[in-house]
Amino acid sequence: MTTGAPTHPYPARPRRSRLRRYLPLGLAAWLVLEIWLLTVVAGAAGGFTVFLLLVAGLVLGSVVIKRAGRRAFQNLNEALQRGAPPSRGGGNGLMMLGGLLLMIPGLVSDVLGLLLLLPPVQKVVGGYAERTVDRKLRAAASGSLGDAFQQARIHRPDGKVVQGEVIRDGDQGYGTGDTGREPRPPLTR
Repeated sequence: MTTGAPTHPYPARPRRSRLRRYLPLGLAAWLVLEIWLLTVVAGAAGGFTVFLLLVAGLVLGSVVIKRAGRRAFQNLNEALQRGAPPSRGGGNGLMMLGGLLLMIPGLVSDVLGLLLLLPPVQKVVGGYAERTVDRKLRAAASGSLGDAFQQARIHRPDGKVVQGEVIRDGDQGYGTGDTGREPRPPLTR
């Protein structure tokens, strides 16, 4: 005998986000565009020129990533020596992304990588990304991953772990047969 609303034998599948739906199509279109553009440039300037462009993008991208990583590490060390939290922003993440795009073979990715190295573009893209992440975290349902990040940021500013045990009034063991009368071991691990 059942009570309540009838359950369906096939639960509704959650809707796929637009990003998950169109990302494979976008990546395929981007790869086709990169290959087509490389063949057009190779036909106009020669294959050796395209090879030199790709090698130059690889070298420049690795230099940019190394420099941005070193700068981020120095900022972190300085902040730890001051005893203050690391400053937000700085554009190191976007510089690393720009370096990665430079390292990926292709001319479109090289142009995007070079654009991300410009400070005004970094400021615009960084502000947009920060607003988007804040909006998504605020819209996240309680108990989701976004809520976990929010709780960790609020409740653990110094990184200390406080051990404890949750005790509920009228604990019935929740179907495990445990009545809650036996002593429980401490939560140490």
